[in-house]
Amino acid sequence: MKKSELFFSAVQVPADILAIIFATGLAFWIRELPFTLKLLNLKSLSGLVSFDQFIKLVIIATPFFILIFAIQGLYDIRATRKFWEETLKVFLATTIALMFVVVAFFLKREWFSSRFIILLAWFLVVFSVSILRFLLQYIQKRLLKNKGVGIHRTLLIGRNGKINILKKVIKNNPKLGYKVVDIVDTARLNVIKSIYRKRGIDEIILSDVTIPESDVEKLIDFCAINNIVYRFIPTSFQTAKFEMGVFAGEPIIEIKHTPLDGWGKIIKRTFDIIGSAFFIILTAPILLVTALLIKLEDGDGPIVYKNKRIGADGKQIFVYKLRYFKWKHCIDKKNPDFEKALKFEKKLIRECSVRKGPLYKIKNDPRKTRIGTFIEKYSIDELPQFFNVLKGDMSLVGPRPHQKREVEKYREYHRRLLTIKPGVTGLAQVSGRSDLDFEDEYKLDLYYIENWRLSLDIQIILKTVGVLLKGRKNN
Repeated sequence: MKKSELFFSAVQVPADILAIIFATGLAFWIRELPFTLKLLNLKSLSGLVSFDQFIKLVIIATPFFILIFAIQGLYDIRATRKFWEETLKVFLATTIALMFVVVAFFLKREWFSSRFIILLAWFLVVFSVSILRFLLQYIQKRLLKNKGVGIHRTLLIGRNGKINILKKVIKNNPKLGYKVVDIVDTARLNVIKSIYRKRGIDEIILSDVTIPESDVEKLIDFCAINNIVYRFIPTSFQTAKFEMGVFAGEPIIEIKHTPLDGWGKIIKRTFDIIGSAFFIILTAPILLVTALLIKLEDGDGPIVYKNKRIGADGKQIFVYKLRYFKWKHCIDKKNPDFEKALKFEKKLIRECSVRKGPLYKIKNDPRKTRIGTFIEKYSIDELPQFFNVLKGDMSLVGPRPHQKREVEKYREYHRRLLTIKPGVTGLAQVSGRSDLDFEDEYKLDLYYIENWRLSLDIQIILKTVGVLLKGRKNN
């Protein structure tokens, strides 16, 4: 573990303490402002508790908040921490801590309490802790990028596509905190020791199932002795989730394909209903304005069209989208120029597609309207899909739905994507959007299917907001 990582992780504790005390003190001060008292028709608390007494109570309660933060994993030592993931954890931890505070006030009614202060303190604590952590992360990443402070010297073992992808990712993302010192195709200790002496090694990542087990065992011992992090990229079976049981008197292992069975499916559907209803209300003004602009620019065709896609279990669904093509170029049988539009699309796919695999992506598509170029870049065209989610054809998060002609080009193993409902957004979309090759997109979606949890859905939705603000590159 790097000293810089230990330092920044340790600094977070006093920073959080200061943020909590500052935020709660600010909440008390705002509550006692004459403007606030008059606006909300409140009585001053001066006769019940002074500011000094309130701060003493806060200082006493602060260790409890820090304990909840620690339980939520907010003090895990990592070289690079993701801001949105940490903000979500801060939100959850603060909410849990304040729930205990509310319960305590309910049981001890003679204690001082103010609903306004509790609600305002909740918001200010989340905000201030998140901002301080953002600043610490910013400083840490700047030191990492410009000075190499905290960088992990990494040795890659293996000669295959996975190692090449890993090397490319590390090279293109210096903020991850890794530097490849070498790539070898053996785990023999004499080779590893030579690299360790000459260049230093902080971490080893292995991706080669053909390496003898005896060499791997020696390598693991070497890493433990020299305080080197050892990781390996597993096979599909090694990452599979399974349950042990007994059948006909024999021990048996059942491979679990996805947590989205039983209660997982119920929880996800409940979340989808609540979430889609919320987003429909939130995005209604954007939909109305966009619909008007589409009609003004190209009023011949429909504003919203139904796009045939393949959903869960290979069933056909109609995905709602705002039209961003000129009507004469739309692949819709209601279009009087349907045959011509279809022929033109095949020509564009053949000559201009920038994606590999069964999916296509046409860069600088000439069929778009002016407003269409904008709404497609920022995915505004996909907002009507919240109605698909409410209806039950789609989920808020999942693999993106593909066209029938694309699905027909799937290899057999790609059909794992059709085992759950498609999503409005997904892990692949927040990891590279339409810039990813299909095989990379498949791997990310498969990881999501095999490792689903509600918190992962929430993280992906939060990340989607940031990704949308950047816009698509291949548009």
